[in-house]
Amino acid sequence: MNIIEAIDLTKKFGAFTAVDHISFEVKKGEIFGFLGANGAGKTTAMRMLTGLSKPTSGKGFVAGFDINTQAEQIKKNIGYMSQKFALYEDLKVWENIRLYAGIYGVPNKEISPRTNELLQRLGFEKEKNTLVKSLPLGWKQKLAFSVAIFHEPKIVFLDEPTGGVDPAARRNFWEMIYQAADRGITVFVTTHYMDEAEYCNRVSIMVDGRIEALDSPKNLKQQFNATSMNEVFQQLARNSTRKND
Repeated sequence: MNIIEAIDLTKKFGAFTAVDHISFEVKKGEIFGFLGANGAGKTTAMRMLTGLSKPTSGKGFVAGFDINTQAEQIKKNIGYMSQKFALYEDLKVWENIRLYAGIYGVPNKEISPRTNELLQRLGFEKEKNTLVKSLPLGWKQKLAFSVAIFHEPKIVFLDEPTGGVDPAARRNFWEMIYQAADRGITVFVTTHYMDEAEYCNRVSIMVDGRIEALDSPKNLKQQFNATSMNEVFQQLARNSTRKND
């Protein structure tokens, strides 16, 4: 079953084509890596898929909803986390959880017990009343991801979620991604760390607004006669002519 479908998805800004007729699908429960250098168009594509930007042409479906006509329904069925984490620094840990639970429409009677369960699972019981701005970066990252999937969405979009954190924290974060996928949550992730591409079930690589490669990391390495995803990426990215996304 496909939880994301893009068919000739295109986004133009004046004469500039940011996303150029891309087509792909993502299966339910898959960890799908969406890669590309700065300027490739991946952020623009993600904005269309999350209902934040309308396509110039083409079609797209996310969780069964049409990105052209059902953006609000899409927003209710997805989670989203960016590199900036989107937490409220001057609120306490528990206040951030409750705030996002309300935003995502979690029933009031479920918020308190589920908040306590999450704090326990993260080992944050003693940090319940800590202001988020006082947390270490890796802890903020864990909290932001947990908040993004608090409502058990069908899919979570992660826009370079591990930027700026140390390798140990990145590994811990990917353990959380695997746990979410095991629960049936589809993970759509952009990253500029090529070692993280190895953790995905399948990977798409965009160059200048087009998808130039899409397959499992193992198959892509065979196809490009490469020993790592970084080698695959470098072979494709050297053909890029763009500078900014």
